[in-house]
Amino acid sequence: MTYTRSAQAIVDVAASPNALFDYLDDQARLGSHMQKPSMMMLGGQMSYELDDAQGRAVGSVIRMEGTMLGVRLVVEEVVIERLPPRRKVWETRGRPELIAIGAYCLGFEIEAAGQSSRLRVFIDYDYPRSVLGRILGWIFGPIYARWCVKRMAEDAVRTFQRQKV
Repeated sequence: MTYTRSAQAIVDVAASPNALFDYLDDQARLGSHMQKPSMMMLGGQMSYELDDAQGRAVGSVIRMEGTMLGVRLVVEEVVIERLPPRRKVWETRGRPELIAIGAYCLGFEIEAAGQSSRLRVFIDYDYPRSVLGRILGWIFGPIYARWCVKRMAEDAVRTFQRQKV
């Protein structure tokens, strides 16, 4: 599928590609920034429901549900690529019920960089389909997409910095 918008974050992480992939392969941990109220979530939060594979196999299904400003949010994702310890990609299935972005493809790539790893977290997305969704997506979509990939990347950096101390 082709998407009209994208955002990415690139960071160096003090971890081997294997250790970093194992950390990021946990979908609930990777999306932990969505599971607690925050300013970017306007006080809302999402909860995860994982299939038996826990999001760790091609074809695995991840379902998120929550609220933001009293609006019900629902999205279902499916893992479409998983190449440990280098790359994992998942995308929405069906029609996501979100506010700032619509359908998307999200993932990460890891390259060895000496004693560390270079991590790229990316999202390719469209605006929501409704007229109001397109307006809100045009205003908030790029901000939200950048926040999301940045949080995933920075959380990985912080996790491995703490482990070295």
